Amino acid sequence: MAQVGLRNVHYAILTKDDETGVTYSTIKPIPGVVTAKIQPKSNSATLYADDGPAETATTLGEIDADFEFSDLPVDIQADLLGHTVGSDGVLLKKSTDVAPYVAIGFVSQKSTGKDLYVWMLKGKAQVPEADFKTKEDKPDFGTTTLSFTFVRRNYDDAYQAVGDEDNATFTTGSTWFNSVPGTSGS
Repeated sequence: MAQVGLRNVHYAILTKDDETGVTYSTIKPIPGVVTAKIQPKSNSATLYADDGPAETATTLGEIDADFEFSDLPVDIQADLLGHTVGSDGVLLKKSTDVAPYVAIGFVSQKSTGKDLYVWMLKGKAQVPEADFKTKEDKPDFGTTTLSFTFVRRNYDDAYQAVGDEDNATFTTGSTWFNSVPGTSGS
């Protein structure tokens, strides 16, 4: 089915990911999503035997994802990029800031009218580019794109969780943003 909508982007900071379990901070919304693009990187190789291809294998590498927003509030920038917001409301960006690992979840409406629910489970954001432009005779909206690189979790090798309302056994759409899949609360 084709995707015809995108909404309800949420994030949670990954606070623990080891052989004993995985935990995240409180799940928070990011308003104003415009687009999302997820690009897995994979490598494949083919074994040739008896003068022809005999086997093939593919490995998954990192997953690049770009999320475009109409605006990105400073408190969310601070959370996702490791920056700080002072008591005066000023976002302070330092060269020593380290972006935390986060999970990013969202909902995409399908052409069937049903929804596809997605969580990307462990990724880091990159500092976004900034484009500023003077006003002209017609509105020209500026947006902010955050690029992430996602990898598998150490705890369970999971990198993504997907729920599809067209699947009769999927029943957790109403609680999708209560916890990140694979944690003790889900």
